[in-house]
Amino acid sequence: MTLAEAAVGHELRARADALDARLRSLPSLVVAYSGGVDSAFLAWSATRVLGPNALCVTAESPSYPERHRTMALNVARQFGLRHEFITTDELTRPGYRANAPDRCYHCKHELYSRLTALARDRGFAAVADGSNADDRTDYRPGRRAAREFGVISPLDEAGFSKDDIRALSHAAGLPTWDEPASACLSSRIPYYSEVTDAKLRAIEQAEDALRALGFRVLRVRHHDQVARVELAPEEMRRAIEPATAAAITRALTALGFKFVALDLKGYRLGSLNEGVPLRPV
Repeated sequence: MTLAEAAVGHELRARADALDARLRSLPSLVVAYSGGVDSAFLAWSATRVLGPNALCVTAESPSYPERHRTMALNVARQFGLRHEFITTDELTRPGYRANAPDRCYHCKHELYSRLTALARDRGFAAVADGSNADDRTDYRPGRRAAREFGVISPLDEAGFSKDDIRALSHAAGLPTWDEPASACLSSRIPYYSEVTDAKLRAIEQAEDALRALGFRVLRVRHHDQVARVELAPEEMRRAIEPATAAAITRALTALGFKFVALDLKGYRLGSLNEGVPLRPV
């Protein structure tokens, strides 16, 4: 099945054709593949168009949760992706650990320095990320690093929104199509609070504990002694039921948090950007 066949509607079909054409113009490609909605769709698309000339590379680091690693592996195996892991060391970078609002730049600089070196050494024509058109209006300092290393964004070039990607992923049978939005674990730590391995592990374990309790759309923001829990609005009612609230409190305090707070605004992307004067990058 081609993307054009999977797409619904003339405009989406045209964007699907544009993506195919862009990928076909490349003799080979390295895809930065985290296993999330966008990168999984790009990895699947690139593999469908380029076959073994598409290499999907997943970067492992303390900020990359094991749950995402498992998703990336499962999709790679199910859809026959040519897939490899590399290790990145952003925690050794002072700019990343300092956690200023440009933290993501330092993370992506580390990633793209590794991926472009891999592509150069092994003769791949380009490196691509999964940025989409919706990202143009968001604060994403990592895109500056992408530009510096010449990383291309085929989904953005073709004008794909997140909804487009979910729709076509569903049509293609990708299990990631309805996955909640994902971001690295360091995005749960407020700016200027140092990123450490211990904090990242506490966040990952806290979010795993909430999923084990049946919650699906969530974030645990690390405010030192306080775990600020964000849940989808439809899931909040259950969280304040006495038995469930007690279970959440037990699980998170066992990880070292002294207090557990439920954010009454619920889950939303980039809540730690609130009150910080940021512009799209």
